[in-house]
Amino acid sequence: MNRTELREAVLATLLSIAPEVEPDQLAGARTLREQVDLDSMDWLNFLIALKERTGVDIPEADYRKLTTLDVLVDYLATRLGA
Repeated sequence: MNRTELREAVLATLLSIAPEVEPDQLAGARTLREQVDLDSMDWLNFLIALKERTGVDIPEADYRKLTTLDVLVDYLATRLGA
């Protein structure tokens, strides 16, 4: 997957957890959880669904690093070697 496909996968996964999200309104550099108002359980479900969609294992130790949409896409791209 390239970065565009990864971003689309992240957004599609996010919409499956929070269908009220407006993807066009998300700022890549702002904290994602604050923009979409996900509680900790929704965030965990999002990360699990993202693993299923992309095949990237996200260790629990990395959860705190994944703060913004841009950081999340970069993280997945690095893990996939994209």
